[in-house]
Amino acid sequence: MNAKPRVLLTNPIHPELQPVLAQHCEVVLAPDTAPATIARLIADADALMVRAQLAPDVFDHASRLRAVVRHGVGLDMIPVEAATARGIPVANLPGSNTQAVVEYCIAAMLHLRRGLATMDARLRKDGWAASRPLADRGTELGGGTCGIVGVGAVGSRLAEVARGLGMRVVGLTRRPGSLPPHVQAVDKQALFAQSDVVVLCCPLNEQTRGLVDAATIAAMKRDAILINVARGPVIDTAAVVDALRAGRLGGAAMDVHDKQPLTGQEPVFGAPNLLLTPHVAGITGTSMRAMSEGAIATVLALLHGERPPNVVNPEVFR
Repeated sequence: MNAKPRVLLTNPIHPELQPVLAQHCEVVLAPDTAPATIARLIADADALMVRAQLAPDVFDHASRLRAVVRHGVGLDMIPVEAATARGIPVANLPGSNTQAVVEYCIAAMLHLRRGLATMDARLRKDGWAASRPLADRGTELGGGTCGIVGVGAVGSRLAEVARGLGMRVVGLTRRPGSLPPHVQAVDKQALFAQSDVVVLCCPLNEQTRGLVDAATIAAMKRDAILINVARGPVIDTAAVVDALRAGRLGGAAMDVHDKQPLTGQEPVFGAPNLLLTPHVAGITGTSMRAMSEGAIATVLALLHGERPPNVVNPEVFR
């Protein structure tokens, strides 16, 4: 009887679905995501399910690896070119957490514009009369402009929701012709100058690294808000913190950061009107189940010699 293929998980998947994978494979959960740990465990793995940053040389240690599947969408965690050079297929799960990210963006907008958490805290501490005037500081999203940088699956869905809230939507993308009809294509300068809310949901590459710098922020409306669900290095974090402290930016939400995890000592913790979350925009119980289901299906398909359409380097099959 043939032994089950071995699947290495960098992190846990949905608790109800890990046993499903175990019916077909030997499942190994890494005790930590240190490069040395992954390098040691990947040597005996037939497939790798990725939820953590991989070292550039990780595949140098993988003698029998036949599949790499991102439990999510972003591929910057995986050295795809190195996998391709070794003939290892890499897949991700497009659309698996789109709704979760979009809902996070809307929640961040409302958090920064309406200040409900602040009102709640004031009401509990100081009473009704102290809390009620805080409502006067709130502003509505309807009638404003939402600028979206990176109008892919997340950006397109976000544009629909923003339009439903009565917002005008402008977008910055490398393919203006692919924009939905309700999104107006603009250049970077126009987007940041016109928008009341700017949402970054673009991939991290050499064109987007440092996209939002001090000069860009200076061109924004003083009461505009900035939401980053892309990757930390897309923005100059120090410039955002400086602008918030100086009152030159209305607010910001950062779900992604230059170095993760945050330690609590970074300057962002002292910035006003800044919502900080630990890279969870795409994570809900709902999306975790969807991502785990998709990752399991893709791993099993690849181990069975199939060629699923979500493989990002299909040239390895030629």
